[in-house]
Amino acid sequence: MIDTRWVELCGLGELEPFWGEAALVGDRQVALFLLSGGQLYAVSNRCPVSGAQVMSRGIVGSKGGRPTIASPLHKQVYDLETGECLSEDGQALDTFPVRVVDGLVQVSLEPDPVR
Repeated sequence: MIDTRWVELCGLGELEPFWGEAALVGDRQVALFLLSGGQLYAVSNRCPVSGAQVMSRGIVGSKGGRPTIASPLHKQVYDLETGECLSEDGQALDTFPVRVVDGLVQVSLEPDPVR
């Protein structure tokens, strides 16, 4: 059994700003996004509308100063911090706590109490 409290995924230097990367944590796919200011986000790779594992290939942007990801399939826009669907009333995108320890990106599948 994988300990999903904090799982190391990759080195921070392996991530490119504005380019999503997918990782498998246990039986869940996670999409990681690094923004140019160093902000790091982890969300479910599963599109809430289609169920396809594609969010890591979404379009990174912003709306009202909030960092966003748009689904590559149906173009719904989600807040990267909260997972809220900003483009319509719809199901939220799951978000996960993410941190960097000694240059390694770690994610937890436990609910994020801050977001």
